[in-house]
Amino acid sequence: MNGVHDMGGMVNLGPLIPEPEGVVFHHAWEGRVHALSLASPTRANIDAGRHQRELIPGPEYLAMSYYEKWFRGLTERLVALGLCTWEEIDSGEVAPGTAKATPLLEANQVTARFTRRGSYIREGAPSLFAEGDRVRARNINPAGHTRLPRYARGHLGLVVALKGVHVFPDSNAHGHGEEPRALYTVRFTAHELWGDEANPRDSVCLDLWEPYLERA
Repeated sequence: MNGVHDMGGMVNLGPLIPEPEGVVFHHAWEGRVHALSLASPTRANIDAGRHQRELIPGPEYLAMSYYEKWFRGLTERLVALGLCTWEEIDSGEVAPGTAKATPLLEANQVTARFTRRGSYIREGAPSLFAEGDRVRARNINPAGHTRLPRYARGHLGLVVALKGVHVFPDSNAHGHGEEPRALYTVRFTAHELWGDEANPRDSVCLDLWEPYLERA
């Protein structure tokens, strides 16, 4: 979907301030939000979680810190799935009469679970494109989740790598199944994306799913 979260290629959003090496959280509550998100039943679908954050109204999104967006998305997703109510979130107490749920993870399982590498690689049909093919990113404006950046849509690029078949986020985010599709690394020149004033030596490489591309 088109929204303020898709900031690639935009200007006048302020300077980029590098974080000090090794600083992960600025406040203790950020670590708690991170832990809650990873332990939540909603974690099973990372694409749906991303889309939930994309639904935050633009003015509010721009005023939030990174983990404020995570917390907003997490709570809204939990309520949408019927796993809790806003009253329970506000009070921090379980509503009377609520059935006790089985924890997704026990404390002694956490380290093993989060040190085990996951994968979104799947089996699927042969790739339509090959390395060296010229392709164009489709000019799409979906109402739902997509990983095709707005600044690349409609532009020509070169396939520089095949990445196998992966879960297709545009489908997975909305509960329509994984629909595995081929994934490619596509290089776009800066001239192609931003015109003649861009540095001719610069380029951008994007990992893009096959439905985002058409043969040039």
